[in-house]
Amino acid sequence: MANIMNSLYNMRLLDDLARQETIIHKLHPLMKLLTTVSFLTVVVSFGRYEISGLLPLFVYPVMVFSLAELPLKPILLRILLVSPFIIGIGILNPFFDQQIYRLGGMEISRGWLTFLSILIKSGLTVTAALLLIASTGMDRLAGALRMLKIPRIFVLQLLLTYRYISVLMEEVARTLRAYSLRAPNQKGVHRSAWGSLAGQLILRTFDRAQRIYEAMCLRGFTGEYETGGFKEIRVWDIAYWAGWMLFFVAARLYNIPMVIGSLITGVIR
Repeated sequence: MANIMNSLYNMRLLDDLARQETIIHKLHPLMKLLTTVSFLTVVVSFGRYEISGLLPLFVYPVMVFSLAELPLKPILLRILLVSPFIIGIGILNPFFDQQIYRLGGMEISRGWLTFLSILIKSGLTVTAALLLIASTGMDRLAGALRMLKIPRIFVLQLLLTYRYISVLMEEVARTLRAYSLRAPNQKGVHRSAWGSLAGQLILRTFDRAQRIYEAMCLRGFTGEYETGGFKEIRVWDIAYWAGWMLFFVAARLYNIPMVIGSLITGVIR
């Protein structure tokens, strides 16, 4: 029961973080969305053997963490939740790609380089997506998507799915609380009750969702999810996006660690 409530709290934590008033939170949602999309595009454009070129891109999440004053632990915990899937995708690469790559005086399989590249790319992309939600919120993010002329059916589906997850978790918590009160000395749910509880849970969530929809219709819902108006895009918002774009392009075109290493080596010589 405690685990369910903790999960529900953790789901709402990102929305709570999005209500802060920091430099990043005050930026226009559209500019933050475009910056994140640009970052994701640059990250996935790197080749499977490129490791050092990806390292400068860590500057972006670190800066957002700092300027948005976001707690590190909750974001890292969410990244760890998807890490088993990431590892499962890349762990077989060392077995399929066994070409030898010489790194200094060491010999290493290229499969391990591919595996490390997958870990870095996945970590960067997942972190960027979480930071976008934690500094913007789903409602404002939906508004930014509509500004990009994304079809409203897709935006509405995204929002309602996101909201339905919390509704489902609330109904799970209530169902388990009711079960534990009727079986106080029993640990967990007996397997004989799994089917009936699952059925009741589905019916309760459908009923709750229907009541929510009816409440939305009474408040004027006509198929368009109104997220409120945005302020006009300011010069600072454009400068934020343009500055990061210049950095992303530079990081993609030039291997910054190698350039810095060459400069330092040249000075020493």
